[in-house]
Amino acid sequence: MLLRFCLYGFLKNQRYYESFLVLAFLEKGLSFFVIGLLVAFREVAVNIMEIPSGAIADVWGRRGSMMLSFLAYIASFLLFGLAASPPVLFAAMFCFAVGDAFRSGTHKSMIFTWLRLMGRTEERSKVYGFTRSWSKLGSALSVILATVFVLLSDSYVYVFYISIIPCLASIANLAAYPKELDGETLPGVDLSRLVGHVRVTFGRAFRIGALRRLIFESMGFEGVFHAAKDYLQPVLKAVALAAAAQVLVAENLTDTQRSALLVGPVYLVLHLLSAVASRNAHRVVELARGEDGATRLLWGLVVVVFAAMAAAALGEAVPALIAAFVALYVLQNLWRPVLVSRIDRLSKPEQGATVLSMESQGRRLATVIIAPLLGLAVDAAAAQGELARFWPVGAVGGLVALGFFTRSGLSSTR
Repeated sequence: MLLRFCLYGFLKNQRYYESFLVLAFLEKGLSFFVIGLLVAFREVAVNIMEIPSGAIADVWGRRGSMMLSFLAYIASFLLFGLAASPPVLFAAMFCFAVGDAFRSGTHKSMIFTWLRLMGRTEERSKVYGFTRSWSKLGSALSVILATVFVLLSDSYVYVFYISIIPCLASIANLAAYPKELDGETLPGVDLSRLVGHVRVTFGRAFRIGALRRLIFESMGFEGVFHAAKDYLQPVLKAVALAAAAQVLVAENLTDTQRSALLVGPVYLVLHLLSAVASRNAHRVVELARGEDGATRLLWGLVVVVFAAMAAAALGEAVPALIAAFVALYVLQNLWRPVLVSRIDRLSKPEQGATVLSMESQGRRLATVIIAPLLGLAVDAAAAQGELARFWPVGAVGGLVALGFFTRSGLSSTR
C-alpha cells in the first residue's frame, strides 16, 4: 500500500503547468490585474468548499471524493487550454478549486487510517514525509518534462492538455485502494447529518487548545510561505535575464523558449531539495526528541532564514538572497510532515479529513490576507532598489515566525 501512496504523490505532482501558469495567462493576453483576480477567486472558492468537502470525504467515502477531485482537475485543464476569454478562465479556475478542495486533507487521512490499521501510528512523520518526498520527486520530473514541452511547442498552452494524462492515471490508482481506507462512512446520510458532522468537528478543533493552536500555526507558517515564495521569481529574473541575453542570444530561441530554459533548472533544484527534506523530516523529530521539540527548532530556523532574507535584500547580496529562499522551501518541507502528524495525533479518526481541511482552509485564508499586504509593502519599497525592495518579505515573515517561536516554548501539543 505504501507504494500506491507514493505513486499517488508522484502522479499528483505531475503539474506541468505550475512553473509556467502566469506565463500561460500572459500568452492568452491577460493583464496582471486579471491574473491576480483569478488567483484570489481560486483561494476564495477553495475556502468556501474546503470544510464541506472534507466532511463529505469523512461521511461518504474518501476514495470517491479523491476521484471526483481529479475529474474536476481534468475539466479545468481542458477549459484552461481552450479558454479565449476571462469568463471561461474563471470557470476553469472554479473547476480547479473544486479539485483542490476535494483533495485537500483527504489523502492524508487515508494514509493515517492505513497506519492505524497496520498498528504503525508512531511512524506518522516518517511515512508521510516519505510519501511527500515522492510528491517532490514528481514535481522535479514535471519541471523537466514541462520545459521540454514548452521548448518543442514554443507555447505554454499545451502543458494544460498534457496534465490530463497523470490525472487519469491517478484515478486508476485510487480505484485500486482498499475500501477500508474510506474510514467509517455513513450510508444514506442526509444533509443535516453532514452539517452536524462539520459542526461537531469544528467545535472539537477549537475546543481543544492544542489543536486550535496547530491550525493557527499553519496559518502563520503556510500563509507567509505561500505569500512569500513566489518573490523568488523576480529575484531570479533580475539575475538570470542578463545572463540569458549573453548566453542564449545566438541560439535564435524565442522568449518563451528562453524562459523555459531559465525556469526549469531553478525549480528542478528546489523540488529535489524539497524531496530530500520531506524524506528526512522524521530525523528532525528524532533529533529534537519529539514533535514539539522539532516544531520549536524549525520555528527558530525560520526566524533566522527570514532575517537573513531581509538583510540580504537590503544589502543586495544576490547569492545570500537566493539561498534564503531555497532554505525557506527546505524548511517548509521539513515542517509540513511534522505539523500534519501533530494534527492527526489530536484528531479523532472519523474526523481526520475534516480537521485537515480546516487547517488547509485556515492557511489559504491567511495567504489571501498576507499576500496583498506583502505586495503593497514591496511596492512601497520600490525606490530602495531592484533587490532591496524585497526586504519586507523577510521582515514580515521573520516577525510572524518570531511570534510563534517565542510561544512554542510556553505550550505543547501533548
